[in-house]
Amino acid sequence: MGIDTSRESRSSTPELIDAMAEVAARVAAQRQTPVVLTERADVLVLRIGAVVVKAHPAETDAAALLSRLCLASAPRWRGILLPPLPIGDALLVHRGSHTITAWPYGEPVDPDDPDAAPWEAAATLLARLHALPEPERDLPEPGRDLPAAGGPARVHRAMRRLRAAGAAADQAAAATVCQAFAALPDLFAVPAGSARLPEPAAPRRTLVHGDFHLGQLVRDPHENTGSWRLIDIDDLGSGDPAWDLARPAALFAAGILEPVTWLRFLDAYRAADGVAVPREGDEWTALDTPARAVAVQAAALALVAAARENRELDDLDTALVDACRRIATASVIS
Repeated sequence: MGIDTSRESRSSTPELIDAMAEVAARVAAQRQTPVVLTERADVLVLRIGAVVVKAHPAETDAAALLSRLCLASAPRWRGILLPPLPIGDALLVHRGSHTITAWPYGEPVDPDDPDAAPWEAAATLLARLHALPEPERDLPEPGRDLPAAGGPARVHRAMRRLRAAGAAADQAAAATVCQAFAALPDLFAVPAGSARLPEPAAPRRTLVHGDFHLGQLVRDPHENTGSWRLIDIDDLGSGDPAWDLARPAALFAAGILEPVTWLRFLDAYRAADGVAVPREGDEWTALDTPARAVAVQAAALALVAAARENRELDDLDTALVDACRRIATASVIS
């Protein structure tokens, strides 16, 4: 399944919740009691009836998000991405320091039933996303200028959070994660004064989700077939499609994801003509660097979560740190 490495301090305030409820009322013309789906220091997601309202991080690039929203609204992507709900005549609104979007509620993957996890459906959706051409002239103007996918930048943000945790984080584990980060290829060296990582060179560039895990799947509420759709487009963009396979690959290499489950996912992706890995042969020629980077990211965020909760590292955290130790000492993950 996925790893919850986002356990942070609370972001909700009565004012923000009221603003989000007002957005939901504009969308659905009714008022219901909000239910918290996700709450972190920088993100709040509420379900209000049949509407999901998301308050994005304060540092969100609203222009880039609008490009992504326009793309997700286009009919061409309707069978892959869950489209946003319009808020009046807009796709996003601003309330205080937050950018707010609205979405239809879809049934998520059941975290308590791992045997029913839709690995094959997820792989097929990603293969279909990667096969689509990048935005062309038939999209509304904001959707044509799609930004780079956010996968590499997420790694650097995770490392910033780990460094900010300071002495509260497990020091020996943090040192191991930092050593693993230093062992990553030169593409992760950030130029002075830059807040973003350079985009890695890739044999091809496609549309990329940018933050794929099973928590990014819901059933389409507009269909009776129960088809799955991808959600959370904050990192959607143009990039190397291998990054969308990197988290499952990292979990497999770290011993967290069972080999049979990894092969279900990988085989389904190849059967759907996915372009991120060779159709035959060694998939790690494409996945090695992204998987190592995502393992470092996941480990860094796991240490941040443990520090915030004032607890010892659990088995999942330890497995990720052990993967980082292998990366640091041998530049491999498995």
